Amino acid sequence: MTLKVGDKLPAANFIAGTAEGPRPMTTDDIFAGKKVAFFAVPGAFTPTCSAKHVPGFKALAPDIKAKGVDSIVCLSVNDAFVMKAWGENRAFWTPSP
Repeated sequence: MTLKVGDKLPAANFIAGTAEGPRPMTTDDIFAGKKVAFFAVPGAFTPTCSAKHVPGFKALAPDIKAKGVDSIVCLSVNDAFVMKAWGENRAFWTPSP
């Protein structure tokens, strides 16, 4: 499936890692009525995702949000526990030399 800017995502269910533990969410919970920069990575804690994909979004987050984006969302095949740990482990969020 190819998506273009402005396309609506099909309905889907997700599990998000939160401070309270895994939480079910729907496509509407994440996207309805919001402008979202959405990207996916093959896997948390992998060298390319941690050193190349995410740091660019992190570094450009202020510029992205300045364009009216409400949130920046990353999707991966990992479970909510792994994604929460990855998000909390800042050593994996810096660009490689």
